[in-house]
Amino acid sequence: MTPQPVIPVVPVAVYAKRRAALLATLAPGSVLVHCAAPEVVRSRDTDYPYRQDSDLLYLTGFPEPEAWLILSKDADGACRELMLCRPKDELAEVWQGRRFGPAVAAQQFGLPTLCHDVLEQELLQALNSKQTLVFAQGAYPQLDDKLFQTLSTLRTYPKRGYSAPINIRDLRPLIAELRLFKDEHEIALMQQAGRISAGAHQRAMQIAAPGVFEYQLEAEIRHYCAMRGARSQAYNTIVGGGENGCILHYTDNNDMLKDGDLVLIDAGCELSGYAADITRTFPVNGTFSADQAALYQVVLDAQYAACAAVKPGNSTRDTIAAAMAELTRGLRDLGILHGDVPTLMAEQACKKYFIHGLGHWLGLDVHDVGAYKIEEIERPFEPGMVLTIEPGLYIPSGSDCDPRWWGMAVRIEDDLLVIKDGHLNLTDAVPKTIAEIEALMASR
Repeated sequence: MTPQPVIPVVPVAVYAKRRAALLATLAPGSVLVHCAAPEVVRSRDTDYPYRQDSDLLYLTGFPEPEAWLILSKDADGACRELMLCRPKDELAEVWQGRRFGPAVAAQQFGLPTLCHDVLEQELLQALNSKQTLVFAQGAYPQLDDKLFQTLSTLRTYPKRGYSAPINIRDLRPLIAELRLFKDEHEIALMQQAGRISAGAHQRAMQIAAPGVFEYQLEAEIRHYCAMRGARSQAYNTIVGGGENGCILHYTDNNDMLKDGDLVLIDAGCELSGYAADITRTFPVNGTFSADQAALYQVVLDAQYAACAAVKPGNSTRDTIAAAMAELTRGLRDLGILHGDVPTLMAEQACKKYFIHGLGHWLGLDVHDVGAYKIEEIERPFEPGMVLTIEPGLYIPSGSDCDPRWWGMAVRIEDDLLVIKDGHLNLTDAVPKTIAEIEALMASR
């Protein structure tokens, strides 16, 4: 039996601290409203597995649909919190599973909680006489509908003492700035997600062989993660053998792996809402050909150079420059690009084969929230940020180079936490040097 790892738990007090930090960004006379993600129909009479809205999860930890959060700051600065959720319902719970209900939710999540059947009254009271309404307009139809209905009522009946907010402010940039910097509890979860995902990638390397199907590697990855407490993947798993690796978001995963091909796997689990995101590329038969090894080493050198630039004070500009210098030099040395390196760099010639960005923020969303620039200037890295570094080269058939390179795709991706003296790689347990990969695959 697979040992069950201990999954870090975020204390209730941490959620309260996050809400307090968000309230501190609001002016007196503000009210903030957010709601749970809706359930999504998969097909007739079936839904997709439910996943909570990331912002609501960050602020409350509450996992159920049909929940609402109201945070208000009065003119005198006094703050109030209220959550509304589904009632206990014996019949519904027999069919669809247990519910917290308001009483248990209040106790377990540390928030005053009411049944959502009083939502309209509570919204009317919370918005009345406030100056500013803060919400994520356009995020969910039910959020817009309820709030615009409430605003209409407040504007229609001033004789009842109603007064509607005159300003509307977007919630998303406020909470994105908070979510960009991970606390110790988030870091612990992301480290665990990284370890689980790293083990899954190693498992895929150990069972890959000619004749195995892409979806079989996907199944092994999902099984490995689920057996260790991560029942969901953070995104659709990519297993691209041969030229399928040149499709950046390839998720068909239905082809047979062929002897002599590379296979590119981009996969990461989700643990308590937090994502891991790892990409590795390796030979299906366990041994890199000379050409495969040469192209792979160019990408690996670019990844090492970009990772080295992840430290406080630097920015994505530094990581991109470091990666592109290595990619350009390497492609020129292999004869895939022609010309002198300075000119090729100025022309960004490597972008012909490096066709995506170098990375992204990581957290409750795999492409996590947070501004990349401040007043059009690349924001410097600061401790607590987590980002991916993922250079890649893709040479589909018909490319303007020697056909010996056609059909090759290489991407290498890790998750980096910025710390005060540099960075911590959360996913470096997966082999990525040629020798390490070949040794692991030989051990199978």
